Amino acid sequence: MGEQPIFSTRAHVFQIDPNTKKNWVPTSKHAVTVSYFYDSTRNVYRIISLDGSKAIINSTITPNMTFTKTSQKFGQWADSRANTVYGLGFSSEHHLSKFAEKFQEFKEAARIAKEKSHEKMELTSTPSQESAGGDIQSPLTPESINGTDDERAMPEVTQNSEPRAEPTQNALPFTHSSTISKHWEAELAALKGNNAKLTAALLESTANVKQWKQQLAAYQEEAERLHKRVTELECVSSQANAVHTHKTELNQTIQELEATLKKKEEEIEGLKAEIENARELQAQRDSLTQKLQEVEIRNKDLEGQLSDLEQRLEKSQNEQEAFRNNLKTLLEILDGKIFELTELRDNLAKLIECS
Repeated sequence: MGEQPIFSTRAHVFQIDPNTKKNWVPTSKHAVTVSYFYDSTRNVYRIISLDGSKAIINSTITPNMTFTKTSQKFGQWADSRANTVYGLGFSSEHHLSKFAEKFQEFKEAARIAKEKSHEKMELTSTPSQESAGGDIQSPLTPESINGTDDERAMPEVTQNSEPRAEPTQNALPFTHSSTISKHWEAELAALKGNNAKLTAALLESTANVKQWKQQLAAYQEEAERLHKRVTELECVSSQANAVHTHKTELNQTIQELEATLKKKEEEIEGLKAEIENARELQAQRDSLTQKLQEVEIRNKDLEGQLSDLEQRLEKSQNEQEAFRNNLKTLLEILDGKIFELTELRDNLAKLIECS
């Protein structure tokens, strides 16, 4: 079956500084997927994390490993085989606790697998050892490969250095891409295709013209040979009627050859016209390409003008809003003054009545 992912989460990945052995060095710019993998053929558990196509964690879990929580959102473990200490910063305490539970679970599974492997190797080595009468040697175990150095607890990472991870995902990231074609680029590509077709037709027409010129030269040579043959027959033959008949046939053949030659000349003229059309199409393509460039420049100018108009409109709207606010304030002041004048008028009227 090979290796399969059995648990995945997201976290920021750190490694201990190999020089100071105290400071943490971030190995990912953002939260990445960290997954537990199980290899059923070798009965091995691994922690793997990729940042793009680069493996930033590749740690085989052994029974002597310990995952330590150094804060509410940060945990670490030492890998003696890689000679480093890995640190993970999670977005919440729940994600950290879940990762730690899985670490303990797979560590226990690795321990059981190691014991089974140890028992199998002892059983296979016992018969040969008894027959040889030698001392019993310890079998090769995963611990001898990964080392048995004690893990070192690293200092806690402050809350400011604890990164915030994204939600848990169950699949490793894969690269993806997407492309968008534009209208004018498609038009230009079509024009280039037409240009290629016209160029091919032009080359084919040129080759045909050369072939027909060769045929024309052959026909002219045949006509000259026939004329010479007619002259020889007229001089040699004593039978005028036979010579006349043969001459007539030769003349008919010559007329047929001349007609064929005329058709070939017409075809050559047609091919020349096609060549001219091809040149005109080439000129049109160049003109369209130039117009396309002019349109693109015009579009950029229009975009700039549109942006300027939008800024002016926004400024005008702001000025109108300020004018409305000032007008509203003046109306409120005017209402207050009118109210005061009304009270003054009423007071004067009362004074007049009292006097």
